[in-house]
Amino acid sequence: MLKTIAGTRGLVRPRRLRRTAQIRGLVRETELSVNDLIYPIFVKEGLVGREEIPSMPRVYRLSLDELVVEASMVKELGIPGILLFGIPQVKDELGSYAYRPDGIVQKAVKAVKENVGGLLVMTDVCLCQYTSHGHCGVVREGRIDNDESVEILARIAISHAEAGADVVAPSAMMDHQVLAIREGLDKAGFTDVAIMSYSAKFASALYGPFREAAYSSPSFGDRSSYQMDPSNIREAFREIELDLREGADIVMVKPALAYLDIIARARSKFNVPIAAYNVSGEYSMIKAAAEKGWIDEKRVVMEVMTSIKRAGADIIITYFAPQVAGWLKA
Repeated sequence: MLKTIAGTRGLVRPRRLRRTAQIRGLVRETELSVNDLIYPIFVKEGLVGREEIPSMPRVYRLSLDELVVEASMVKELGIPGILLFGIPQVKDELGSYAYRPDGIVQKAVKAVKENVGGLLVMTDVCLCQYTSHGHCGVVREGRIDNDESVEILARIAISHAEAGADVVAPSAMMDHQVLAIREGLDKAGFTDVAIMSYSAKFASALYGPFREAAYSSPSFGDRSSYQMDPSNIREAFREIELDLREGADIVMVKPALAYLDIIARARSKFNVPIAAYNVSGEYSMIKAAAEKGWIDEKRVVMEVMTSIKRAGADIIITYFAPQVAGWLKA
């Protein structure tokens, strides 16, 4: 027999509100929506058609023509926008092809804007795909030159805005990159172009599949001198505060799953939109386990997306976006 607890037996039974699907839906605290999603897309210069990425099932490098097809599908699913990553044919020490008016991202932005109206276009602003050494900044005597890198990042952001980007997303983790980009955009007349900064971007082991997809692995060393130490939370808040002070409109935590605590504490501390990037390694682990039959892919993905939203993210950047949108519609 159940014992009466302070006279509450029969009065407090939480399971009453879990009894049916209708009741569970009525009292659900966190609702995932297609409006929360952004779909990252790789566009490869000189490519014809689409190219499979072995470590990321159902994710492809796309030609400009295929990008338009993919963007149209994204819009039809109700996903608000895409985040573009360019893969150039030519790389050099300074990543100069990143800010060319005829660069792959610039062409991609124009293609989407001309052919798929009403879709939000975000662009990644970095150098790693464009430099011959694969680092996110300019290398001088074996070190990343922060201030020279920042100047180039501002040029890239302006070139993306000139092509029609709605939001630029600096991911290089260079000090004062947001300030340089905001000042550059404003001076060039793009005061309405927003900045989504990769503010708390950690030096994670979960980026491997992305680096394969974008051919962006560093040729020497690693990125620990500019991406954040995974052990640090106070530093994450300092980075977010600095980016907001410098003009960021949206701040991002990356990766998402291993850093849900950062998202949750950032949500309670900052009254601004927070994005979370469900990164390539997180995507690939779920895909691999699902292919083995070890997990129910749909249930796991929806649980993961809900956890990111529950932690406090307003925007979820995820390679699962088309699947999630389809499931939400079903």
